[in-house]
Amino acid sequence: MKKRGIRRTLIGQVVSNNLDKTVVVRVERLVKDPQYKKYVRRYSKFMAHDEENECALGDRVRIIEHRPISKRKRWKVQDTVVKATGV
Repeated sequence: MKKRGIRRTLIGQVVSNNLDKTVVVRVERLVKDPQYKKYVRRYSKFMAHDEENECALGDRVRIIEHRPISKRKRWKVQDTVVKATGV
Protein backbone atom coordinates (compact mmCIF):
# COMPACT_ATOMS: atom_id res chain seq x y z
CA MET A 1 0.00 0.00 0.00
CA LYS A 2 1.07 3.55 -0.64
CA LYS A 3 1.74 5.73 2.35
CA ARG A 4 -0.22 8.97 2.46
CA GLY A 5 1.66 12.23 2.18
CA ILE A 6 1.64 14.86 4.86
CA ARG A 7 -1.89 16.25 5.08
CA ARG A 8 -2.60 19.76 6.35
CA THR A 9 -4.39 20.14 9.67
CA LEU A 10 -6.13 23.29 10.84
CA ILE A 11 -7.88 24.28 14.06
CA GLY A 12 -11.04 26.32 13.92
CA GLN A 13 -14.46 26.99 15.43
CA VAL A 14 -17.72 25.39 14.30
CA VAL A 15 -20.06 28.14 13.07
CA SER A 16 -22.78 25.95 11.51
CA ASN A 17 -23.95 22.37 11.91
CA ASN A 18 -27.30 22.58 10.11
CA LEU A 19 -26.35 20.14 7.37
CA ASP A 20 -26.34 16.35 7.73
CA LYS A 21 -22.83 14.99 8.44
CA THR A 22 -21.33 18.39 7.59
CA VAL A 23 -20.05 21.28 9.68
CA VAL A 24 -18.76 24.69 8.64
CA VAL A 25 -15.50 25.55 10.41
CA ARG A 26 -14.10 29.10 10.61
CA VAL A 27 -10.29 29.18 10.75
CA GLU A 28 -8.55 32.34 11.91
CA ARG A 29 -5.09 33.49 10.87
CA LEU A 30 -3.02 36.59 11.53
CA VAL A 31 -1.63 38.57 8.59
CA LYS A 32 0.71 41.52 8.86
CA ASP A 33 -0.68 44.63 7.16
CA PRO A 34 1.89 45.83 4.59
CA GLN A 35 1.25 49.53 5.16
CA TYR A 36 0.66 49.83 8.90
CA LYS A 37 2.76 46.83 10.05
CA LYS A 38 0.02 45.66 12.40
CA TYR A 39 -1.46 42.18 12.55
CA VAL A 40 -4.99 41.79 11.21
CA ARG A 41 -7.27 38.79 11.70
CA ARG A 42 -8.37 37.03 8.54
CA TYR A 43 -10.94 34.24 8.44
CA SER A 44 -11.58 31.35 6.08
CA LYS A 45 -14.55 28.99 6.19
CA PHE A 46 -14.23 25.31 5.34
CA MET A 47 -16.92 22.67 5.01
CA ALA A 48 -15.82 19.53 6.84
CA HIS A 49 -17.22 16.01 7.03
CA ASP A 50 -18.54 15.03 10.49
CA GLU A 51 -19.59 11.38 10.23
CA GLU A 52 -21.24 11.07 13.65
CA ASN A 53 -22.90 14.54 13.75
CA GLU A 54 -21.18 15.08 17.11
CA CYS A 55 -19.93 18.66 16.64
CA ALA A 56 -21.93 21.47 18.22
CA LEU A 57 -21.87 25.20 17.60
CA GLY A 58 -18.85 26.86 19.18
CA ASP A 59 -16.71 23.70 19.41
CA ARG A 60 -13.01 24.08 18.57
CA VAL A 61 -12.15 21.25 16.20
CA ARG A 62 -9.12 20.00 14.32
CA ILE A 63 -9.80 19.35 10.63
CA ILE A 64 -7.58 17.41 8.26
CA GLU A 65 -7.26 17.44 4.49
CA HIS A 66 -9.20 14.66 2.81
CA ARG A 67 -10.09 13.50 -0.67
CA PRO A 68 -13.10 15.31 -2.23
CA ILE A 69 -16.28 14.09 -0.55
CA SER A 70 -18.69 16.43 -2.35
CA LYS A 71 -18.59 19.62 -4.39
CA ARG A 72 -17.27 21.81 -1.54
CA LYS A 73 -16.13 19.31 1.12
CA ARG A 74 -12.42 18.53 1.08
CA TRP A 75 -11.83 18.39 4.85
CA LYS A 76 -12.73 15.94 7.59
CA VAL A 77 -13.14 16.52 11.34
CA GLN A 78 -10.28 14.73 13.05
CA ASP A 79 -11.15 15.44 16.68
CA THR A 80 -12.67 17.99 19.04
CA VAL A 81 -10.10 20.13 20.82
CA VAL A 82 -12.48 22.00 23.16
CA LYS A 83 -16.21 21.39 23.62
CA ALA A 84 -18.41 24.48 23.71
CA THR A 85 -20.06 25.31 27.00
CA GLY A 86 -23.74 25.43 26.08
CA VAL A 87 -26.14 28.01 27.40
